[in-house]
Amino acid sequence: MFQNLTSKLSSVFDGLSRRGTLSEDDVNKALREVRLALLEADVSLPVAKQFIEQIKEKAVGQNVLKSISPAQMVIKIVHDQLVELLGAEATEISLNTQPPAVILMAGLQGAGKTTTTAKLARWLTQKKNKKVLLASLDVYRPAAQEQLAILANQVNVPSLEIISGQKPLDIAKRALKQAKSDGLDVLILDTAGRTHVDQDMMREAQEIQSLSQPIETFLVADSMTGQDAVNSAKAFHEALPLTGIILTRVDGDSRGGAALSMKMTTGCPIKFIGLGEKVDQFDVFHPERIAGRILDKGDVVSLVEQAAESFDQAEAEKLSKKMAKGKFDLNDLANQLRQMQNMGGMGKLMSMIPGVNKMKDKLGAAGLEDKSITHQIALIQSMTPQERRYPKLLNASRKRRIAAGSGLDVPQINKLLKQHEAMGKMMKKMKKMKKSDLSALESKMGQLPNNPFNPR
Repeated sequence: MFQNLTSKLSSVFDGLSRRGTLSEDDVNKALREVRLALLEADVSLPVAKQFIEQIKEKAVGQNVLKSISPAQMVIKIVHDQLVELLGAEATEISLNTQPPAVILMAGLQGAGKTTTTAKLARWLTQKKNKKVLLASLDVYRPAAQEQLAILANQVNVPSLEIISGQKPLDIAKRALKQAKSDGLDVLILDTAGRTHVDQDMMREAQEIQSLSQPIETFLVADSMTGQDAVNSAKAFHEALPLTGIILTRVDGDSRGGAALSMKMTTGCPIKFIGLGEKVDQFDVFHPERIAGRILDKGDVVSLVEQAAESFDQAEAEKLSKKMAKGKFDLNDLANQLRQMQNMGGMGKLMSMIPGVNKMKDKLGAAGLEDKSITHQIALIQSMTPQERRYPKLLNASRKRRIAAGSGLDVPQINKLLKQHEAMGKMMKKMKKMKKSDLSALESKMGQLPNNPFNPR
């Protein structure tokens, strides 16, 4: 996400940081580079122009250029302006109405609207403890209603029974009636999409909106389409009073132009982002956290939240006891690797760590990639229970057998064993630490909210 933009901005700001003092000309040159980086990221020209003008107005003041660290001041101004461009702060979903609260999903065909409907339902049930009903009003796309029913089943949410031949308005009426009679909190209506914006689609969406009186009307837009997504958002917003936007496929968008242009161009806040095809790859859009990632400052808050949700407390306590005894076998290593996968994979985790963009090549060489982690787990699974507990048993013949069983090679096994050995040495060092040192470390870790590394 935003890889290309992050790389270019990091290069610009590294150049500024190497200078002890800055002149107005230095700032202007840097901002020209920032402007080019934004345009290459598919940010619209009016948005990029206004963004640079606002930064320049604040950055060339005497207080900035004569400050102790002018480069850091300029970077902070860019960060703050990025946050403002993205929407200033996360916008909460509104459910403050007489149940059932109706959410209307609109968008072009192929933007991931039906999958996003299921993701939103899962988020509402797990994060907000709401009882949700899903209803597909798409009677045009083949098997669209069946698709939503399958996804609803995956996220353990009921979907409206499919009755062949019903019109969208009739389906909406039936869904409202069922949601009320069942005492449900939220009804999500998945409207039909089209390959392009047309009057028939808009008219139908307007009729459904008039009937259902939704408290939220979301446009689902594919971030990878860049300015096309922004233009479709403008067209929808002119026909429907949108309350928010959900950007999909953000994980595959290395440019980020749609996210950076959407709020200023449409006036609508981005409320959620989809980060992949899986139903759990969905999150609230936090402008400040996204701005931090764009500037390679990481997103530690999201990292801690993700860890708190994904870590198994019982496993953490079990591992803590083994660590205290200085024991750490290959079963433990496999469990740690699976935890990383549960948190979204190494790529997602690394994107949240400050400065990681400058270390990408080193991370790849160290084997800290999603593909490498999958291979390491496969190697461990190809070992016998005894070999996992006692890695020193792994002689040349055993390694050849494991390599053949996993479809990998012996050098990869050796690399895994070196990694395990290094972690074992670290455990022994922790064991030898003075109790006072451990208490101080534990106290610091305990200050983190919902600290996943403290099993107590």
